[in-house]
Amino acid sequence: MRTQVLRGADIAPWLDAVARLRIAVFREFPYLYDGDTAYEARYLQAYVDTPDSVCVLALDGERVVGASTALPLDDEEDAFKVPFRERGIDTASVFYCAESVVLPGYRGRGLGHRFFDAREAHARELGRFDWTAFAAVDRDAGDPRRPEGARGNDAFWTRRGYARQPGMTMHLSWKEIGEAAESAKPLTFWLRPLR
Repeated sequence: MRTQVLRGADIAPWLDAVARLRIAVFREFPYLYDGDTAYEARYLQAYVDTPDSVCVLALDGERVVGASTALPLDDEEDAFKVPFRERGIDTASVFYCAESVVLPGYRGRGLGHRFFDAREAHARELGRFDWTAFAAVDRDAGDPRRPEGARGNDAFWTRRGYARQPGMTMHLSWKEIGEAAESAKPLTFWLRPLR
């Protein structure tokens, strides 16, 4: 298994594979995403169109088994920026680590660290960011859809130096498994000083 770091337009040939992976992994708790390939194509195109974006692939041979994306926060939709503005953080100083997805059979092999290392290194290389950030979906601890024995990532993220920011929450809409239509879900930001 190897990782490959792609930037901007170099991501384009891998879009379909990353879209399929995202749909498969995000069907799981906590996202429960009822995936849509047309949406994925539009969403991922932003990474191709943003020269300072990065996509880290985990490959088993030529098969994509994991992917992690990031881009300058200013290149994200406004919904992502509002909580930073309300907190008085300059959005131009934030590099947004969007998602990391890994197929179940490849988890627990250090890919999470490799993904964060590569994205943070890319942000440092760009030389204009003070923070890295991401947003995680909020689910109740007692949510009956949580699989038995499921662990969250909070301890991993904390060890990486990230801190959850209560009150820095946005709402994004997607269609969950079992929903007739999209509904808004809360996601709370986690921040880490980059320097």
